[in-house]
Amino acid sequence: MSYQAHFKVWRGDADGGGLAGFDVTVNEGEVVLDIIHRLQATAAPDLAVRWNCKAGKCGSCSAEINGRPRLMCMTRMSVFDPAETITVTPMRAFPVVRDLVTDVSYNYAKAREVASFVPPPGVGPGEYRMRQQDVDRVQEFRKCIECFLCQNTCHVVRDHEENKPAFAGPRFLMRVAELDMHPLDAAAETGVDRKAAARAEHGLGYCNITKCCTEVCPEQIKITDNALIPLKERVVDRSYDPLVWLGNKIRRRGREHEA
Repeated sequence: MSYQAHFKVWRGDADGGGLAGFDVTVNEGEVVLDIIHRLQATAAPDLAVRWNCKAGKCGSCSAEINGRPRLMCMTRMSVFDPAETITVTPMRAFPVVRDLVTDVSYNYAKAREVASFVPPPGVGPGEYRMRQQDVDRVQEFRKCIECFLCQNTCHVVRDHEENKPAFAGPRFLMRVAELDMHPLDAAAETGVDRKAAARAEHGLGYCNITKCCTEVCPEQIKITDNALIPLKERVVDRSYDPLVWLGNKIRRRGREHEA
């Protein structure tokens, strides 16, 4: 069953723009990305939109639909009232390139700042052994499709441009948490302190765990509860627990004597 819907789509570039209105046919079972493609085919052939898989796995068609960060390919038209005006705008936290396409290079820069996994010394390929509960814990974070909706909705990034240089955002703090929880990561033996880096280099203290990142994650990753809060607890234990502090001081003295 088809019906006519009214869309408002943001058109413009880095110099500015505004909402353009369109009346477009909607067919049963379609998603917002289908409608954007129909607009390209019928009314706005120069409309810029980023997409690839149309299956909710590439993360490229992120936008804001009626003000909520969503994947266009996973937002069914059936969730809206047929009489409702659907507004589609680019992600607000990132600079607009053109129309619905934004410059997400901030995220790639932050990814490069996270020290990579360090294999344990003396363990060859095929010799890694992990308990299933450890596999399950880090596997959840590996479901991330890097749609950057969590980055976009985080108010630390979204509303405060001045925070971006010092704040990695929930997606990459989750990556730090994943590596810090990984039982085979030997980064500490190479001098990489992931907990200290989370606090000093990636801006963990800026996060006030509002859970907005978790709410928009299309993979239902519990970013706040399973990554950010445990990472904060580990950092606090390292920095403020008196027994941990004493143990670290004793170890440092021991290394100084050995040297």
